[in-house]
Amino acid sequence: MKAFIVERYREDGLRAAELPEPQLGAHDVLVSVRAAGVNPLDAKIRDGDFKLILRYRPPFVLGHDVAGVVTRVGYAVRKFKAGDEVYARPRDHRIGTFAELIAIHQDDVAPKPASLSMVEAAAVPLAGLTAWQALVERANVTAGQKVLIHAGSGGVGTIAIQLAKHLGATVATTTSTSNVEWVRALGADLVIDYKHEDFAEVLSGYDVVLDPLGGTNLAKSLTVLKPGGLAIGIAGPPDPAFAQQIGAPAFLRVAMTLLSRRIRRQAKRLGVQYSFLFMRADGTQLRELTTLIDPGHLRPAIDRVFPFDATLDAVTHVDQGRAKGKVVVTLE
Repeated sequence: MKAFIVERYREDGLRAAELPEPQLGAHDVLVSVRAAGVNPLDAKIRDGDFKLILRYRPPFVLGHDVAGVVTRVGYAVRKFKAGDEVYARPRDHRIGTFAELIAIHQDDVAPKPASLSMVEAAAVPLAGLTAWQALVERANVTAGQKVLIHAGSGGVGTIAIQLAKHLGATVATTTSTSNVEWVRALGADLVIDYKHEDFAEVLSGYDVVLDPLGGTNLAKSLTVLKPGGLAIGIAGPPDPAFAQQIGAPAFLRVAMTLLSRRIRRQAKRLGVQYSFLFMRADGTQLRELTTLIDPGHLRPAIDRVFPFDATLDAVTHVDQGRAKGKVVVTLE
């Protein structure tokens, strides 16, 4: 099969290759890939930015989002059969959706939403699960709360705005001038054009902030929270709770503690909380997202679609940070 592999950790380390068909475990489904979403995480893993957290040994197939058709199932699989249309974010250390075939544990897979095309479905898993795990699972957002979602025009932002609104929250978001009306149409109540306004001077009293940017943006986000509010960072820094969650060895626990010490201290001084989120694969949560997608409460936003042979161009496009919504490669 054809696939795109990370041959070495660096910007030009991704290339096309011919590989054998994946081996199928007892609990796996073999999926014929019809479309694969492209995420900023792909470029970060290609470049080695997450080697401390996710240590893949090159060469390995890249890609975290998939929509396709089940072709075979392992002998212990009970949830799916050949011919089923599915979508998934394969679990860490088993990624590899930039390929013609991928074997995925059945627990990471869900039936494809009937209302979405393969391309649309491939845009959902990573971004959708990130939004769900941040807003529903971790923050427990409820009606009447105020939620700030940074980078509202990005893949996570576009889903998170819609999900927060469905949960009954008042939603603010940040974006560039050209995207102001577009994110407002997604449901944002208040849009901050970061090229002309400083969100920290405009907003206050927020219950939750979802921040995919990190650094100074994250530090400023703490100041708009009300006492007891929660800032969820998906760009880092990783914190001790995350180190415990993944069972990190002692040296890595120490490293994560040190990396997040400044932001945690700042949060404590302000009487708020900081939590790092690195989303995980979860087929059950994808099924929950489907119950919101098919009635029309959530809809993926597609920036561009590339042919599979142009996967390198698709990753470069996403890495430039200019995508409005999600980028997808298609094998159909």
